[in-house]
Amino acid sequence: MSKDKTSDAETATQEIESPQDVAREGSQTATSSDNDETGKSAEQWQAELDDLRDRLLRAVADVQNTRKRAEREVKDARDYAVSGFARDLLAVADNFSRALDAAKGAALDGPAKALLDGVAMTERSLLSAFERHGIKKLDPAPGDAFDPHLHQAAAQIPSDQPEGSIAAVMTPGYVIGERTLRAAMVAVSSGAPAQAADGGATAPAAKKTNGAGGDGPAKPPGGSIDVKA
Repeated sequence: MSKDKTSDAETATQEIESPQDVAREGSQTATSSDNDETGKSAEQWQAELDDLRDRLLRAVADVQNTRKRAEREVKDARDYAVSGFARDLLAVADNFSRALDAAKGAALDGPAKALLDGVAMTERSLLSAFERHGIKKLDPAPGDAFDPHLHQAAAQIPSDQPEGSIAAVMTPGYVIGERTLRAAMVAVSSGAPAQAADGGATAPAAKKTNGAGGDGPAKPPGGSIDVKA
């Protein structure tokens, strides 16, 4: 009787599994079940994870680019909002400058001088208002390098200035921020005029013609008259 009880106890002890064995078997069963249900291996899951990570990084980059673009557009709208209005006022500034140039060197006194001083003061006030809004005047001088982004060539003339540089300024230009509001209109130098050997300007070559206006060599007077006895 006691032997039978001892045998039954040993059998029961062998049948009881440790908690670690139970957990390991459960994990293997769950993994096997998941693989059976999804049909995906660990490499496939890793590939999907990498794809999701790439999509997330691209979405973050798009959001950052959109934010930067919006900030740039807001800045441009703030800096260049007055461009149209300022462009219309450039003609007024040109008229002030022409009036002062016309009276330059004239001996004025009394009301005429006061009027001229008022025009000069008004021009300075207008240019100061331009500068407060980021508008600057471009007033190149003869001899300055020609910049196609800031200057507009209206003509090419012989000049003592180096070839390709500015020979004369017709109207000043203006910039607003980093943009050209109006290019300065200038004449570009084509170089110094050609000089003759004696230092004078080269005269055009004379065209040789005969007395009848032909292109043959000139004949002495009377050379074509046949006098008969």
